[in-house]
Amino acid sequence: MSERVDVGEVMPDVAMETPEGGSVKASDFAGRKLVVFFYPKDDTPGCTTENKDFTALNDAFDAAGTALLGVSKDPPAKHQKFAAKHDLAVPLASDRLENGLADALGIWVEKNMYGRKYMGMERSTFLVGPDGKIVKVWRKVKVKGHAQEVLEATKTL
Repeated sequence: MSERVDVGEVMPDVAMETPEGGSVKASDFAGRKLVVFFYPKDDTPGCTTENKDFTALNDAFDAAGTALLGVSKDPPAKHQKFAAKHDLAVPLASDRLENGLADALGIWVEKNMYGRKYMGMERSTFLVGPDGKIVKVWRKVKVKGHAQEVLEATKTL
C-alpha cells in the first residue's frame, strides 16, 4: 500500500479508462479546478446517491469553473449502464488497473466487514487547483450533504 498523497502535493497523473473507451487523467484538466470523487461501487445505495448529488450540482460546479470526475474500480461498461440508469451527468472513470490512481493516493485500502477483510475503495474526494496541486481532501466521506460541501470549497479557490 502506498503512502497517502495529501494537500499541497501534485495530483498523480495516472490514466484511467472512460466509459466511451478513451482515457482521462488529472493533467487533462490543467488550468481548471477539478473535483475527483472516489466511491466503492456502481449501483450501490450510497454510491448512487453520491453520484446523483454531484449530478444535481453539475451546473453549479461548472459555473464555479470546476470539472467533476467520479471514479471507482468498476469496468467502463458498468459505468455506462450506471450512468444511463440514473441519468448521471458527471463523467465517470474506471481505475481498475493495479497501481492505479487510488493506489497512488493511498485510498485502495484494507476494509473489514463482518470479520471478513478485503481490499476496497475508501470513499474520498480530492479538490485539485488549476496548478494540479491538491487543495483539499475529504476522507471516509459521509454522502449526505457532501457534494454541497465540496461545491462551497470550490468557490473559495
